[in-house]
Amino acid sequence: MQTEFAFTLPQGLVAEDGTVQKHGRIRLATALDEIEAMAHPRVQANPSYLPVVLLSRVVVALGDAGTAVTPHMIEHLFAADLAYLQDLYLRLNSHEHVFVGAVCPHCSSQFQLQVAPLS
Repeated sequence: MQTEFAFTLPQGLVAEDGTVQKHGRIRLATALDEIEAMAHPRVQANPSYLPVVLLSRVVVALGDAGTAVTPHMIEHLFAADLAYLQDLYLRLNSHEHVFVGAVCPHCSSQFQLQVAPLS
């Protein structure tokens, strides 16, 4: 069973030295990840902080640095990258189909596309 997946961020995390880190790995979440994230003091104070804590637990690598991914790193992602990782998290950890917005490249019609979970 595959429990870890590679990803490429749309924008990338800009490191302190100015380099852009786009590649990473994310693992499947455990029940403990979700339970401890809900109990995190920042989440208790502000429930909208939950995705930051959850992603910092399940993103196991981001860029070339061998350092652990922290909430601080997730906080500094561009909005597009945060949305990408949230969608990836849901696709990996959900048994239900996910719908994403799509646009036809030929006629520009907008529609919903059903995609299967990745796990």
